[in-house]
This record gives sequence, structure tokens and C-alpha cells, in this order.
Amino acid sequence: MLFGGRPSVLGIAGDTLEFAMEAAEDSHPDEYLGLLRATPAAELDVDEDGYVVTDVMMVPGTKTNPVSATFNSSQVPNDMRTVGSVHSHPNGVLAPSDADRAMFGKGEVHVILGAPYGRNCWRAFDHEGEPRSLDVLDVDLPDPESFFDFTQEDIDEELE
Repeated sequence: MLFGGRPSVLGIAGDTLEFAMEAAEDSHPDEYLGLLRATPAAELDVDEDGYVVTDVMMVPGTKTNPVSATFNSSQVPNDMRTVGSVHSHPNGVLAPSDADRAMFGKGEVHVILGAPYGRNCWRAFDHEGEPRSLDVLDVDLPDPESFFDFTQEDIDEELE
């Protein structure tokens, strides 16, 4: 399946989901909000065509409270690997609100984490806010230092 002209998201790295859960728990009782970045599955030795969610990106100036989380869209980096969002519902409800559905229009996969932030306290949704499957994959994540290790050639290739 293609999304936005590229192969779809196959799953989320277990370590990435764990990071998001811990961040949501640390933010409680306020909501937590981040953007999901993906890495081509082939770079993670996954034998399928698609992407794996490997990172959560925080947007500068994100504002949170117990019932909402927002960021200024002008603060969102222009990142070709952004595939969706992750946010928490401190009340534990694992269903998107109308405001969530309005935000879901951008991106392929959106994850809602709910209190008490246990292993099964999350759900994935598509860009229309409908439930979708999202496998948790046991993959080795790229070295965080490699995020800044790129050349102009890498940038040109990414933009093609």
C-alpha cells in the first residue's frame, strides 16, 4: 500500500513506543504530543517494503494541559520522514476526539497513548481517525548521533 506516493508504515520500533509511553507518563496529568518519524524498513533489516516508526520528534513551543496539546505548525521542521503523530489521553480513553481527527489529516499513522501507560494502553489510527493495525517490531534503532551525519548528496537523494 502506498501513502502519499511512498510505501506505507509497517510498524513501530518497540523502543520507540516505550520512549513515547515513558514521555506520556512523565507529562501526566497533561497531554503529551510529538511527531512520528520513520526509517526505511530495509535500513533496519526488515524484509518488507515500507517504513518503520523509529523516532518521536518534539516540536518547539508545544503547549499542553490535561485536555489538549497543540503546537504552532510554523515550528514543525520540514522533515520528509515524518509519518504522523503521537499524543496521550491522560483520561485513558483510547479513541480520537473530533480535534484529534482534524489533526490526523496529515500523516499516515497516529498513535494515542492512554493512562496508565501500560503495554496495552495505546491504539493506532489512520489519517481519517479509523483504527489501524501497527505491529510493534523488535529492531535495532539507528544511532542517534547518525541523525546529524549527512552530506549534500544525502539531502539531494532524499528530495528525489
